[in-house]
Amino acid sequence: MTLEEKVGKTLDELGVSDAASVEALFNEVRARMLEELDSFKRLGGRTPVWKPDVSRPESSPYRPGTTPDNQGPTFQFPSTRLRVKWLGRKSGILSSIDEHWLKPAPKHLKPIVGRAFNRLRQEAAVEILGEAAVAEGQAPSTTAPDLTLPGYRRPLGSIHPVMRVQREIEDIFLGLGFSIETGPEIESVYYNFDALNIPESHPARDDFDTIYVDAQTVLRTHTSPVQMRAMEKYGAPLYIIAPGKCYRRDNPDSTHSPMFHQIEGLAIDTDITFADLKGTLDFFAKKFFGEKVRTSFHPSFFPFTEPSGEVAVSCFACDGQGCRVCKQSGWIELGGCGMVHSEVLRHGGIDPDRYSGWAFGLGTDRFTMIKYDIPDIQLFFQGDVRFLEQF
Repeated sequence: MTLEEKVGKTLDELGVSDAASVEALFNEVRARMLEELDSFKRLGGRTPVWKPDVSRPESSPYRPGTTPDNQGPTFQFPSTRLRVKWLGRKSGILSSIDEHWLKPAPKHLKPIVGRAFNRLRQEAAVEILGEAAVAEGQAPSTTAPDLTLPGYRRPLGSIHPVMRVQREIEDIFLGLGFSIETGPEIESVYYNFDALNIPESHPARDDFDTIYVDAQTVLRTHTSPVQMRAMEKYGAPLYIIAPGKCYRRDNPDSTHSPMFHQIEGLAIDTDITFADLKGTLDFFAKKFFGEKVRTSFHPSFFPFTEPSGEVAVSCFACDGQGCRVCKQSGWIELGGCGMVHSEVLRHGGIDPDRYSGWAFGLGTDRFTMIKYDIPDIQLFFQGDVRFLEQF
């Protein structure tokens, strides 16, 4: 009796009634499968075999084994025949074993037959499908890759618009001889407030305005603490800018964000005057906005500078005539500035009787919004590729 005939009969019809007979029967099937696999390997397994198209009548205008599209013979890999014979869903040997041996097996033999069948099925899947993949050229190549072929193209990113403007501002002040200083974003109350002459009664120290980590630690509300650390580290003379992130309890809207970017500048030396501050900021404004803009200074108050002021620049879009960019005023506010308070110099370890200095602060996000006509500050932090890929 051939194997094909055996798998078409039940275990009762084959006289199999115990575990030993079941094991012997499955060993016979396994031996037959391995024998056919070995024969398949010896023949190479790669030569396609012509399979005639028996469904086409002799009177057809096309040759037997051809199609109207390509009029060529239909080929079939030997691996396909082997796979269909053993793993075919309808007439495969394993399907027949499942249908005639496992399902009608007596109750006391069903677990034994099930375990033996699962082992055989796993072996057949690994051996037959693996060999078929190799024969049909689908297996992963073990040869070295061709390094001369072009690689995968990955989309390139670009510099974030805020960082682009920050670098532009940095380049202007680096050209004036300033250096760049950075500091921690989680700052002590001393460096963020006390050393900058901001009293405990000042509203900026309230937890409605400042994000406190604990009683003595905050998320810095400006980059001014970097100035204090630089004074302690380097002394005078000192020419620095301090770019970085700052944090305040601001409700997000089109012009406010709890996290924003700022650049502050500090110059300390002998014989430094307010005229030096005005000349430096005027030079910066012309470099950034264009040579035609004009600057204007107005008195103000900040605890860490005395005297203090605010600087504005004539609108570069309308040349001071009034437009949407400058809100019809003709001027665009840049930020605060002033001469460094003598108490701040003392806290930094610098003698105010010998040295003087000036400082300013600019909002990098606001500069970016003005330069690129961006209406909403939230666009900078949403990570929307449709917005960012425009820069």
